[in-house]
Amino acid sequence: MEAPVLDPIPRPLDHLTERGRDEAPALILREKTLGWKDLRSRVGRLAHWLAERVPDKGARVASWVAKGEMACLLPLAAARAGLVHVPINPLLKRGQAAHIVSDSGASLLIATPARLTSLEPGDLPDPCVRIAEDAAWDEVEATAGSLPPSSADPDGLAALLYTSGSTGRPKGVMLSHANLWLGAVSVAHYLGLAEDEVTLAVLPLSFDYGQNQLLSTWYAGGSVVPLDYLVPRDVIKACGRYGVTTLAAVPPLWLQLAEKEWPPEAVAAMRRLTNTGGALTVELVRKLRAIFPQAKLFPMYGLTEAFRSTYLDPALVDSHPTSMGKAIPFAEIMVIGDDGEPAAAGEEGELVHAGPLVAQGYWNDPARTVERFRPAPASSRYGGTAVWSGDRVRQDEEALLYFVGRRDAMIKSAGNRISPQEIEDAALASGLAREAVAVGVPDARLGQAIRLVVRGSGDNEALRAALLRDLPNFMQPRDIRWVDHMPLNANGKIDRAALQAELAS
Repeated sequence: MEAPVLDPIPRPLDHLTERGRDEAPALILREKTLGWKDLRSRVGRLAHWLAERVPDKGARVASWVAKGEMACLLPLAAARAGLVHVPINPLLKRGQAAHIVSDSGASLLIATPARLTSLEPGDLPDPCVRIAEDAAWDEVEATAGSLPPSSADPDGLAALLYTSGSTGRPKGVMLSHANLWLGAVSVAHYLGLAEDEVTLAVLPLSFDYGQNQLLSTWYAGGSVVPLDYLVPRDVIKACGRYGVTTLAAVPPLWLQLAEKEWPPEAVAAMRRLTNTGGALTVELVRKLRAIFPQAKLFPMYGLTEAFRSTYLDPALVDSHPTSMGKAIPFAEIMVIGDDGEPAAAGEEGELVHAGPLVAQGYWNDPARTVERFRPAPASSRYGGTAVWSGDRVRQDEEALLYFVGRRDAMIKSAGNRISPQEIEDAALASGLAREAVAVGVPDARLGQAIRLVVRGSGDNEALRAALLRDLPNFMQPRDIRWVDHMPLNANGKIDRAALQAELAS
């Protein structure tokens, strides 16, 4: 297998359909397989339909669908039609989905019938047209038109990926064609992907690396098997059935997979495992290495605002299992001390990411954009705008990076970035809480578990029911603690640090 040539020239995202051989499989769905010729045709027809439905260039098209053909083709078809794709995680509930559609100003929402039915009057802005996924395909099939690959500006906006912040509702990260194209090139290169790859896509396609599973594999000319799994055993069966060569997951899923028995046919073809969404423990690394002795293990670190930032060379996993590694291609990674200067080896600093993978900011949110997207440090070789991650890291004498902690209150659970305020707002909106604080506490399986401290009615069952109604499963608190008084700091505000320390002890 030869790694693809590293192509630094960004192109419009929809040109990824040019990469593969005509009859080779490109997308393996449960009900059918699309070869590369089929993929090009289907993307062209879907793009033509989108352009007729939404003729205004730059308009946003949102999708709230399961991981099928529509979810996989829309990133390329929307780009080809001159539109901006807004994927919504299918795990999100009505409130979060409605916020994303409204905040993005989407002109069209494509969703499953059940998800459309869940929306209430007033959830969506008046100009937004909604259509069921199956009805959309009926209209696509009825048209004979097709759009060719575009000549869009690589710096033009191609997608909005919504990610949680430490405060407030999810915010849309603006990604250009070049951001997505170069992200695909970078990952395909350092993973060494080839034309005969079979990637099992288990991560959500609304997640930056989840979407990159498609784009990097297609850049290399390989095939993708999208999978919405119910239990870990589904993943193992799919690996055996399709001869999977590449599997990406987050630590909680790896933990579950490592506890299962893997039949020889599910392991035989595996070439590489990639991890994101949290650090692997030394014990988990050893278990995965034992199950997949022939496969390379790639620990990675990233943030939606700059896609991937670092990866650890598989040759160093056994000797440096807790390291984040070094910068991926096209990324410049710096450790900047509180004085604004590069931190010395062994010293803690903030991870700062510069280069062409840096996103264009937050959609319609200039205030938060200037907080996170700031001029690169004077020591940067790229210059321009950099992402100041808020993550604290240190670098050793070999220039390998190690994660220390976050500066903000973000909760990282089961690979999901969760805003404490979203959980707190839902608790307050229930009418059962006067005050609420959500914190993340260490958890061996999840990375962090959510604990909710509440002052209010004390009706645990009713609050649980309200949270289950309004929040997705991954935002549900593991436990709820009712208190008579919240601890206050010297400024009279709730002392979150004191609560965090108390609950973590």
